[in-house]
Amino acid sequence: MNNKFMQKFIEIAGHIGSQRHLVAIRDGFVAIMPLVIVGSLATLVNSFPPFGKFNFVEWMNGLFGDGNWQQVGGSIWNGTFAVLGLLIAFSIAYNLAKSYNVDGLSAGLISGAAYIMLVPITGDGGLSMAWLGTQGLFVAIVIALVLTELFRILVNSKMTIKMPEGVPDGVARSFTALIPATFILILVGLFQALMSVFADISIFEFIFNVIQKPLQGLGNTLPAAMVVAFLNHILWFFGLHGTNIIGSVIEPIYLPLIENNLELFQNGMSAFDVPNVVTKPFLDSFVFMGGSGTTIALLIAIFIVVRNERKHPYREVAKLSAPAGLFNINEPVIFGLPIVLNPIMLIPFILVPVTLTVISYVALATGIVPRTVAILPWTTPPILSGYLVTGGSWRGIALQVVNLTVAVLLYIPFVMAGVRALKQRMEG
Repeated sequence: MNNKFMQKFIEIAGHIGSQRHLVAIRDGFVAIMPLVIVGSLATLVNSFPPFGKFNFVEWMNGLFGDGNWQQVGGSIWNGTFAVLGLLIAFSIAYNLAKSYNVDGLSAGLISGAAYIMLVPITGDGGLSMAWLGTQGLFVAIVIALVLTELFRILVNSKMTIKMPEGVPDGVARSFTALIPATFILILVGLFQALMSVFADISIFEFIFNVIQKPLQGLGNTLPAAMVVAFLNHILWFFGLHGTNIIGSVIEPIYLPLIENNLELFQNGMSAFDVPNVVTKPFLDSFVFMGGSGTTIALLIAIFIVVRNERKHPYREVAKLSAPAGLFNINEPVIFGLPIVLNPIMLIPFILVPVTLTVISYVALATGIVPRTVAILPWTTPPILSGYLVTGGSWRGIALQVVNLTVAVLLYIPFVMAGVRALKQRMEG
């Protein structure tokens, strides 16, 4: 651990994890996640597949009329996934501005207004819904970061209106933001005018075709999924929150992929036929069971290996960690066993999730298991999550059981080695 390369790696990863703009992107996506989950569950309910002889959709149609009850879920979709780009433009700008201790609400509103200004107009004069959602995510990120930086510079300059003392804070903040907002929105308007005169496509179409679409195509591959799994766990091994550090990078790539699956599933396509294999629910439900490292399998392996030693330290840690582990909260075992900087656990902690990524990808890509069509709260326990993310299929549960079995078998030899090493230290 004193190796200079390792020290440098930890230092660089720490800087990346605390980089202001990446943190703002991560926190921006985290802030809208409740809306994403609600929109996903609404779609799942609207298109829930038959369970044996019971057909939920037909039953609801019999109660409320064909399609009438589905309007509720459709409205939820319109307020969540359909405007995801707009929500992200506000959320990231708000978080970035707050990190600079400038008015986050004003920054978010300016970013949202600029986003709408750039959205292509339809033939009847409305906003194109195609670009208000996930297809506009990268534009939303760029707008939020660039305009918030400009807003910060202008607010910290003398180009503001200072209100006298005694004026309510809300009024004072609005006047402080007035000149910066005017300047920024004029710039955005000029940019939009120039794009319409000299280019045949909007900034949304340009960025989607040049950046977002290629990245999504790359992200929906097995090698990319394996790299994500590897980086996440190597960072955790060094005590860095791998999920948070790489979250700001993978969210803009994987969220549109699951949104595409969701939309097609909502329109009647089978979960077997939706196009995207690798999504965030793919990783959460089939790889990160019990949390990063599939540590619920590690807990099971510990209970198997030290089943006859009631007061063994490993068993005590496992007993304390198990309740949280069922809901994918695994900090107790990561820092309590520990896994962090534990050379015995390094290999299985990385090997298990990478192996499960390969198994899960093959299972979904070949059609053995339906692909993911729902986003769930990350605390959803395994088995239930496997059933729901695959659109209500028992095959999702079966894949989780297979993955857990493989993970337990891979962990057992290393748990045995850890137990022996601990015994030697205690006897020495």
